[in-house]
Amino acid sequence: MLRVIDEFTRECLAIRVERKLKSRDVIDTLEELFVSHGPPEHIRSDNGPEFIPIALREWLEKLNVKTLISSQARHGRMDIVRGWLRPPAAQQQAQRRTARKRNLL
Repeated sequence: MLRVIDEFTRECLAIRVERKLKSRDVIDTLEELFVSHGPPEHIRSDNGPEFIPIALREWLEKLNVKTLISSQARHGRMDIVRGWLRPPAAQQQAQRRTARKRNLL
């Protein structure tokens, strides 16, 4: 799943769900956003640099868009976003699992 969130407004600009996303899919999604919103100063990823494809990095460099890697604090925020995207049944199941774990402790 690819989620593009504006760090300033917290607006979700795009969600792309595919079984497997390739760098071309990510570039296509970002290209649409750059046309409608203009290119950003930087893009922050919650993946490490080893997971950012070379094709994507080169494309961003041509547009003078910096790539930043997320800190651990950001991962917690991404978990919150994932929670918002869960269907209600999956959300309830996750809450029951958490409650069971708490009862075991």
